[in-house]
Amino acid sequence: MPPRRSYDQYCSAARALDVVGDRWTLLIVRELLAGPRRYTDLHADLPGVSTDVLASRLRDMERDGLATRRRLPPPGAANVYELTARGRALLPVLQALGEWGQDELGERRPTDAVRAHWFALPLLRLLEGKEGLVEVRLEEGRFHVHAGAGEGPVYGDGPAPAEPDALLVLDTATCAALGRGELDLVRAVREGRVEVTGEGTLAKTLREA
Repeated sequence: MPPRRSYDQYCSAARALDVVGDRWTLLIVRELLAGPRRYTDLHADLPGVSTDVLASRLRDMERDGLATRRRLPPPGAANVYELTARGRALLPVLQALGEWGQDELGERRPTDAVRAHWFALPLLRLLEGKEGLVEVRLEEGRFHVHAGAGEGPVYGDGPAPAEPDALLVLDTATCAALGRGELDLVRAVREGRVEVTGEGTLAKTLREA
């Protein structure tokens, strides 16, 4: 494998960008925060990346200790990529970057791809300080987040793997407003733009806030 390119600057920010500054790397981290993913699933949820570039970035991430590759036991029998502890430590970096970039979102452009689970990290920011399994239903599909998760995946595509502590139903426009920072979750619930069901503590907290 060729050596990693470097800014050759004795600065921690420069060193960090040596590792994660290439195009697509942080978006791959975003996808792997959902847990182990097959190459084909990653490619499907990263529209615009070529197969060569994706393979190259994954090799770089393995080399730099951000991700590992392993083979699932039968009947899965497929190779999956997953984050190491070092890779998972990039969650607050992505959260800060997402918050910084929310003013850049604006209205969705005709050329913009979208996946329901791309709203997971913004929602986790809005749920900071709370704990529980939350399922979210949008027009584009479902996803779930593990608010306050200490280890393991912080979100996942599709329905919650167990009975959620809260179920949120909202339209895409409301979800986009939350993602842009134009609306907070408590206000959205109060105004009836987010329907909250469930008997868990988190659901009750959101309804009564």
